[in-house]
Amino acid sequence: MERFLGPYSPQLYAILRIVAGLMFAMHGTQKLFGWPGDGNTVEIASLMGLAGIIELVAGLMIAFGFLTGWAAFIASGEMAVAFFMAHAPQGWNPLLNKGETALLYCFLFLYMAAHGSGIWSIDAAMGRGVRREGSKRTSYT
Repeated sequence: MERFLGPYSPQLYAILRIVAGLMFAMHGTQKLFGWPGDGNTVEIASLMGLAGIIELVAGLMIAFGFLTGWAAFIASGEMAVAFFMAHAPQGWNPLLNKGETALLYCFLFLYMAAHGSGIWSIDAAMGRGVRREGSKRTSYT
């Protein structure tokens, strides 16, 4: 499979970054604006309100590839806190304590924080984070 999909890994990573960022931002819109969902919102001046703001802002930054490393690092930390505060007290198993999504986002965003924006991003368009490897220039922002 690596021989077939490997040449497209930059594009597939960009699609993963965009989809994950938009999905994360939607968690924020759900908390802050009640959409999508039943219209219930959280108090902005609360822990859940702060989580909603982080999810909306960091999610859009990740999706657009703007300072992705920083946004993903903050989002990863938020998901770690969410898992240990809200889910782990219900038991250790993420499948049983409903923390699977938080845990997946945590490690996905941790990887993105290390990897950066990649192609199809504002960071790449601005030439941010261009890394030299030998004589070849590649963007890993």
